[in-house]
Amino acid sequence: MLVAYRNVNQLWAFVLTETLKRLGLTCAVICPGSRSTPLTVAFAQQVPDIEAISILDERSAAFFALGVAKATGRPVALVCTSGTAGANFYPAVIEAKESRVPLLILTTDRPPELRDCHSGQTIDQVKLYGSYPNWQTELALPAANIEMLAYLRQTVIYAWERTQTPSKGSVHFNIPFRDPLAPVPDGTDFQFDSEAFFAAVTNTLPILHSQFPIPQVWQNCDRGIIIAGVAQPQNPEDYCRAIATLSQTLQWPVLAEGLSPLRNYADLNPHLISTYDLILRNQQLAKQLAPEMVIQVGDMPTSKELRTWLSSTQPQRWVIDPSDQNLDPLHGQTTHLRISVDELEITEINKNNSLSEYLQSWCIAEAKVRVAVDQTMGKMEDSFEGKAAWLLSQTLPAGTPLFIANSMPVRDVEYFWQPNNLKVRTYFNRGANGIDGTLSTALGISHGQQSSVMLTGDLALLHDTNGFLIRNKFIGHLTIVLINNNGGGIFEMLPIAKFDPPFEEFFGTPQDIDFAQLCAAYSVQHELITSWEELQRKINPLPSKGIRVLELQTNRKADAKWRQENLKKFVVEVVFDF
Repeated sequence: MLVAYRNVNQLWAFVLTETLKRLGLTCAVICPGSRSTPLTVAFAQQVPDIEAISILDERSAAFFALGVAKATGRPVALVCTSGTAGANFYPAVIEAKESRVPLLILTTDRPPELRDCHSGQTIDQVKLYGSYPNWQTELALPAANIEMLAYLRQTVIYAWERTQTPSKGSVHFNIPFRDPLAPVPDGTDFQFDSEAFFAAVTNTLPILHSQFPIPQVWQNCDRGIIIAGVAQPQNPEDYCRAIATLSQTLQWPVLAEGLSPLRNYADLNPHLISTYDLILRNQQLAKQLAPEMVIQVGDMPTSKELRTWLSSTQPQRWVIDPSDQNLDPLHGQTTHLRISVDELEITEINKNNSLSEYLQSWCIAEAKVRVAVDQTMGKMEDSFEGKAAWLLSQTLPAGTPLFIANSMPVRDVEYFWQPNNLKVRTYFNRGANGIDGTLSTALGISHGQQSSVMLTGDLALLHDTNGFLIRNKFIGHLTIVLINNNGGGIFEMLPIAKFDPPFEEFFGTPQDIDFAQLCAAYSVQHELITSWEELQRKINPLPSKGIRVLELQTNRKADAKWRQENLKKFVVEVVFDF
């Protein structure tokens, strides 16, 4: 098809967006601004093949895009104008790097002659995000000739690949435009055959599979453990089956992080250990269960008890993950296998069918502690915030996408999330572990998906209330289970909590917000939950559209005291003799 253009910026933007469409881009998040006009118009013209979503606040927009990319596993484009607009993307770019999420950042800029001369809305945007993108470049100024358009096409293809290999992450394009920015004739008169030009663009990437035989030393070890760490794979059931096969072949227990999908596919793995954080609080038992070898799949779990135990016992360790990142924060005797767990070539091992004493000990400890946790939580009538995570693990509709905010919610999931077969899809921002963009990320994950839930504290929600501005663009439903303890509960667990002042003002930081009024300002539904039974009724079934806040008010200091007094008690009587 012959395409004619009378404006060089729109020609340039068309080639960029058309290439992305053919590569497989389906979503672009666009922040308002003048310098980005050519890209905004070009993306709007790609609707409905590319969903174009306008979001006012750049930080919220970036985390919304991050959430969409988490849910779909595909890159999302993020567009802004020149100046400080792009700086607001920075927290999400960091999180994309650390949690390996594909984003294509398109910051528009003034041309070189308008830089370093106090031209308005101009900052140094080259390498704006430091070392956090997988790759970054400044595009050439738009030009209406086939050689430069071919350069643009191939650069976009390469950028698309770099968002996904060797590890997923962001790519940053800084894109200068001269005036006129609107699609008015500028003297350009250019025609080209678009079908022939884009024929080389493919929407697939080469997928390299290689089978890796499991090391012989694993097969000869009876005191080994598998750690299923923080993970949000695109195919969680296949991921869980691969780990289960490895576990049953080696007859090693699987210590499954609360943010791993394994706890939501519990029947696949008979050797699943969900209470290891509590088990390891018994120092005698922790010493008795010390492993000789450890296989860590993905990122290290959240548990400080587990990390301390591994550091003190110093087992030989392997990390299985296809990324090129160093996933060993403990700096132990570690070998990185740069493959996915389903690429392990697992063969039958002639082991005795009876379980080893070591594996039996782990399973017995898990059974006893699990019963103690479930009985304690089941009888609890007080509004202890940890019970919310326990209830969600049993009550959510099957397959629900669940975003878990940082600080105390991820830890309560670690402590209390009960193994189940609900196939709940858990999401989180555990790359940089910040509270930036909590609401916006959850909305991005929920957008166009099954009715979803977010578990969050009050400060994480307040840090991103501009995310509510997305409500008119949002398709689907998000229920926000808000644990309102009026401050930073995570800091109550730290030594600084004993020093007040300055603790309450500078660490507890109570905000004294009436969330009913806050939600009313954004036309978001709000309900105050006064019993655990009411919470269960409200989260199953879930509504089909809109945003809703279910607020559960708790006592921050009482909850911290409960954890300090009770977490060690679950495993007091479980001790083995080897």
